[in-house]
Amino acid sequence: MNLFPTECRVKAEAFLRSCNVRGWKLAVAESCTGGLLSACFTEIPGSSAVFTHGFITYANEAKQQMLGVSADALERDGAVSESVAIAMADGARRVAQSTLSVAITGVAGPGGGSAHKPVGLVYIASACDGFSTLCERRVFSGDRDQVRMQSVVAALDMLQRQLCR
Repeated sequence: MNLFPTECRVKAEAFLRSCNVRGWKLAVAESCTGGLLSACFTEIPGSSAVFTHGFITYANEAKQQMLGVSADALERDGAVSESVAIAMADGARRVAQSTLSVAITGVAGPGGGSAHKPVGLVYIASACDGFSTLCERRVFSGDRDQVRMQSVVAALDMLQRQLCR
């Protein structure tokens, strides 16, 4: 039984295959997705050749302790911000000593949003050895499950773009 939509599985398999050929290793840091992206990768047989670490850093303290996100960035910009997404991606890559990483932080809803940070706001960042860290601000629509799954798909797309750099 596949837990994820075909689109996710196909993208994850293609990405893992490309990384495996290159000898690249991947680390994932997740907040609002709570491990969904990691689960998508680990659903695929042989993913351990590429996928090495999955950090679920839902609480700010976890972001600080596990990934080295600064208390200043969290206080100044909030957990759902470009600076924190980048720090999460950079921290995951550093801690895991991986070739690349991806991080997701956002407001999945139904509560927790504000005028400045609405429900559906997600930041996705990816760090790759030898390149500057990418970051995207996205605003997804739908319920909590839909926002979380759209975040996974967007992260897979960003990782695919890393292969083309």
